Amino acid sequence: MSQYFVVHPQTPQTRLISQAVAIVRNGGLLVYPTDSGYAVGCKLENKSALDRICSIRTIDANHNFTLMCRDLSELSTYASINNIAYRLIRNNTPGPYTFILKGTKEVPRRLMNQKRKSIGIRIPNNKIALALLEDLGEPLMSTSLILSGSDVTESDPVDIREKLEHQVDVIIDGGVLGNTPTTVVNFEKDNIEIMREGSGDISPFVN
Repeated sequence: MSQYFVVHPQTPQTRLISQAVAIVRNGGLLVYPTDSGYAVGCKLENKSALDRICSIRTIDANHNFTLMCRDLSELSTYASINNIAYRLIRNNTPGPYTFILKGTKEVPRRLMNQKRKSIGIRIPNNKIALALLEDLGEPLMSTSLILSGSDVTESDPVDIREKLEHQVDVIIDGGVLGNTPTTVVNFEKDNIEIMREGSGDISPFVN
């Protein structure tokens, strides 16, 4: 049975954040709030946890996973980025965007789109998520928590607990959230492509 922590959405309790991060460091699977609903994540190198995520989401390893980052300092480690993309990302994060970039060799191959060698990067505008990432000190391998038979991200932590308390190791209750998906912006090529319009304003990325 998973641990269940009720965390204040504006002033996350340090003790609970540290306990959740300790579980992740020990190989655990984490459900946590973001600015676009709940997500499920684990450490980058944790292949067994990745397999568990694929089972929960009923997806395969070709799914486009996302690196959830605390700030821009982690971008250059995991993604190849030019000056234009860097400025646009800097000016619009934290926020409800997923940025598609060419991955570097620091990204485990199983997490990248194998045809394009790309990776999704997010810097969420959610205080609980940012506190987790700051304590962990590295990105979380993450994906939106969309369960089989649904096409929207889970938004109610009580429902999530009922469905997944025997399949994940820790659930962070940050309240009931909205579940509008992120806006997806592709920076792989010279021209910027809006791959999905979600809750993030597209106007900064449109010429």
